[in-house]
Amino acid sequence: MAEQLISEQPEQEEDTQKGRFLTFSLGSEAYGIEINYVTEIIGIQPITEVPELPEYIRGIINLRGKIIPVMDVRLRFKKSFREYNDRTCVIVIDIGEVSIGLIVDSVSEVISIPDAEIVAPPEMSKSGNKFIKGIGKVHGEVKLLLDCDKLLNEDEVENILRYD
Repeated sequence: MAEQLISEQPEQEEDTQKGRFLTFSLGSEAYGIEINYVTEIIGIQPITEVPELPEYIRGIINLRGKIIPVMDVRLRFKKSFREYNDRTCVIVIDIGEVSIGLIVDSVSEVISIPDAEIVAPPEMSKSGNKFIKGIGKVHGEVKLLLDCDKLLNEDEVENILRYD
């Protein structure tokens, strides 16, 4: 009996993260990212620019001795640059083997969105919503749910790994 309980434990732990999203804003738009990708949230830090990286990769930061590339999500989504302020945060996520910081205007909260309240993004154009995995409906508001695996393609991951 004890063996059976132990084998069910990790599954239960994973279920507590299912349907939970860290929400953040870029301007007036609300986004969500699956909580199981998130390792921590930190304030904006001094960023060291690295030559020849795409514009939306702002550079690297030293987080307790670990070098982490940081991406300005506004620039990745082709929005205008906004000066960083005391509300600007870096959401550190793990995409496969890579840790990356996502610079966002502000972090809101962790919420649960049941699968029944998530719909597929509309088919507008092939490239228009490649970063959006779904649209969550929460208390009459819409949250654009990001697909973390598509924020960087394989070539970009390889370029970033060279600086890791």
